[in-house]
Amino acid sequence: MADTLEYAVIAPVGAGTTADPAWISAFARHVEACGFGSLVAVEHAVMMSRYDSVYPYDASGRVELPADCPIPDPLELLAFLAGQTTALGLATGVLVLPVHHPVVLAKRLATLDVLSGGRVRLAVGMGWMREELEACDVPFEARGRRADEQIRVMRALWADTAEQGVDHDGEFFSFRGAVSRPRPVRGTVPVHIGGHSRAAARRAGRHGDGLQPLGVAGEELAGLVALMRSSAEEAGRDPDALELTLGHLVTRIDQGRAERLAAQGADRLVLAMSGTTDLAQACDELSACAERLGLRAR
Repeated sequence: MADTLEYAVIAPVGAGTTADPAWISAFARHVEACGFGSLVAVEHAVMMSRYDSVYPYDASGRVELPADCPIPDPLELLAFLAGQTTALGLATGVLVLPVHHPVVLAKRLATLDVLSGGRVRLAVGMGWMREELEACDVPFEARGRRADEQIRVMRALWADTAEQGVDHDGEFFSFRGAVSRPRPVRGTVPVHIGGHSRAAARRAGRHGDGLQPLGVAGEELAGLVALMRSSAEEAGRDPDALELTLGHLVTRIDQGRAERLAAQGADRLVLAMSGTTDLAQACDELSACAERLGLRAR
């Protein structure tokens, strides 16, 4: 039911305000005060002024963000906001996983999780923009295999291993006796897979803690969820332990819409802002949304 859903808010990167420390600090504190569960930070290591890649979430094939939009690093942003809040969840949505080295990323995530008291959730994507991945020296066609191995590497480094550490031999990464501390508060950081493809659903079942499908609904959504669950069973994992995160808008979500999404299996709703640059208006939108949803103010 809707009252069991977690509600997350996406930091409004399109407004160009998420790199303004005063603006985003006040925004995050208000998100927490309204009773929302977490704040979500997006990622692009670089935006390209010219690209041939097709953005899959808009009919135009073009991403709505201009190339010169300030997009702060999501983990740096979340670390900054961890010190501005006390209980607010800190999530990515989505981190472009293939552009990161998993050994370094495992340390950054565990550090943020420990220093924030176990508040981190990682949602990752494979990256749709070939030009961005190639700028980071990542072969575009290999990004899925690379990401699968990256998740395995991070989970191994987070595990409670003996003093001799972790050995890994893979297609992309290899090391012997690696020990990475501190460990995350819960022993791991939840890894959710973002995307609209069947490959994303399979990856969520085999390697993830949940699926965050983008731009899908109805039978297509049901098919992806079923594929995630069957892939988990084939991998010897519990499909009932996996979560489903769906999207909506801060200005339009209400109890009725939330209940319909919960009926489709949603455990969490990630809510996008209107894009206003006016902090007072943004906070008013959050307050009105929280009231419609019956959230308990903190």
